[in-house]
Amino acid sequence: KNQSLWPNDSAKTQAICVSGVGARSGFSALMVDAMPNLHTIDTGQCFPFRLYEDNEMGSGLFEAEPKSTAKDAITDEGLKHFTDAYNGASISKEDLFYYIYGLLHSEEYKARYADNLSKELPRIPAVKKFDDFMAFSAAGRKLADLHLNYEAVEPYAVNIEGGALLLSTFTDSDYYVTQMKFASKADKSTVIYNHKITMHNIPVEAYGYVVNGKPALEWVMERQAVTTHKDSGIVNDANLWAKETMGDAAYPLKLFQRVITVSLETMKIVKALPKLELNL
Repeated sequence: KNQSLWPNDSAKTQAICVSGVGARSGFSALMVDAMPNLHTIDTGQCFPFRLYEDNEMGSGLFEAEPKSTAKDAITDEGLKHFTDAYNGASISKEDLFYYIYGLLHSEEYKARYADNLSKELPRIPAVKKFDDFMAFSAAGRKLADLHLNYEAVEPYAVNIEGGALLLSTFTDSDYYVTQMKFASKADKSTVIYNHKITMHNIPVEAYGYVVNGKPALEWVMERQAVTTHKDSGIVNDANLWAKETMGDAAYPLKLFQRVITVSLETMKIVKALPKLELNL
């Protein structure tokens, strides 16, 4: 239940969201630190680091809501399964949580268990070597930091037609985006942001980071746009969010550049993961 993960605004936890059983978009995992939309990962499930349990209602005049107490979501029995695998090595529940996130990004893991992952929730095996366990855990920490704090990373320095001099003359209206598009179907290294801004030399390897069946960059292109719901006629305008919530009309452009950075760094971490040797 989502109420067990984030019962109120002060509740803090991270959760690993994974594709649901029978997902049509292939398997993927994404770390979140706030309540996600049900379809963030193909009607998937979220597995948190901690859970919250409601205590009894307070007796004060204004205590209208129950207070919540945090507890570990990883059981002692689950942790023992892994410490036993490494002869009682010192492993924290946090180490294990990030090990899971690192393992779920292993291309070898996803390929080896593709059939299982299409029909059931992922099973988490112990790798053979303790050093590899810690390597997966360290990678999971780095990936979690990237994926949670994507808005704080340095935007990738794409080549913008006209250069910095052109951008220095822009007003808010010059950053208005209706729909980003590729210059051609065969060339993803060039993206037309709007009639004034075209980005060149986008590393094509950045499109290798796929979430929920689509490169993260293409999700940005799809969602940072102006769309009208066919039935209701409601307009969803990313430019309003950029100015009113983020306080920056250039937010969609910068987000695309930041997700380039996140995608490249993610793929670098994934490709450096240890070979998948299991402790069977």
